[in-house]
Amino acid sequence: MAEITAHHGLFRNTKLHVDDTGGSGRPVVLIHGWPLSGASWSEQVPALQQAGYRVVTYDRRGFGRSDKTFSGYDYDTLTDDLQALLTELDLQDVTLVGFSMGGGEVARYFTRFGTERLRSVVFAAAVPPYLLQSEENPDGPLTEEMANGMAEQLEADPPSFYDGFVTQFFTAGGELKVTEEQRQEALALTREADKKAALGCMEAFGTTDFRDDLRAVTVPALIVHGDGDGTVPFVGSGARTHAAIPDSTLHVIKGGPHGINVSHADEFNRVLLDFLTV
Repeated sequence: MAEITAHHGLFRNTKLHVDDTGGSGRPVVLIHGWPLSGASWSEQVPALQQAGYRVVTYDRRGFGRSDKTFSGYDYDTLTDDLQALLTELDLQDVTLVGFSMGGGEVARYFTRFGTERLRSVVFAAAVPPYLLQSEENPDGPLTEEMANGMAEQLEADPPSFYDGFVTQFFTAGGELKVTEEQRQEALALTREADKKAALGCMEAFGTTDFRDDLRAVTVPALIVHGDGDGTVPFVGSGARTHAAIPDSTLHVIKGGPHGINVSHADEFNRVLLDFLTV
């Protein structure tokens, strides 16, 4: 366990919690989803480490064990945090794996920092290309009414909101796809989220347009998504991301909910490890 300091944005000494397995293997950086933390990758870290990779997870600012700043919950700042991590740890030939909201940092990285440090990227149940539905983006799966409703529920009663959100996170076809213990583990991670951070990031992942960012993706890319994802529906997100990135690889997990890295960990890990050989 370690910390890095992000020296940018309004708060120039933001501490980000990092877990780094170390070693000489090629680095794989896992970027967690909302409103969890790096601990949500517990099913992937051992498998990747056993395969010889250097595995790095971190807690996004405002979540987990990282600093809870007053602001900075936009994708430019969050991607600057990612770059601070890669720079401070001097990581090269990196594979970025962005789950859900984390797919936004992966996409934005290309237009802010290019490909110099990157080998490949993974969009896992990820929010690009653009969630918010509008006349200009009719295929966006998130309506303004839905977005406002989520924000109002979180503002009014965070414990109740998170309980329902985590249940949906792991549900597909009306069935919970994980054990109650696994659901409770994820729910515990939501309690580490700062409310201001959660609301700010909710707005960011719901309203940020990543279409131009995806056009800049020129390294090998894997899109992995559950076809039963009710949180970030595949047709409005993963399918469009695959179409937007030439020569990208798509793997659809049948019966997979949003939280496929837990519910279908064996399949997820197998597909990820296969891709890492590219």
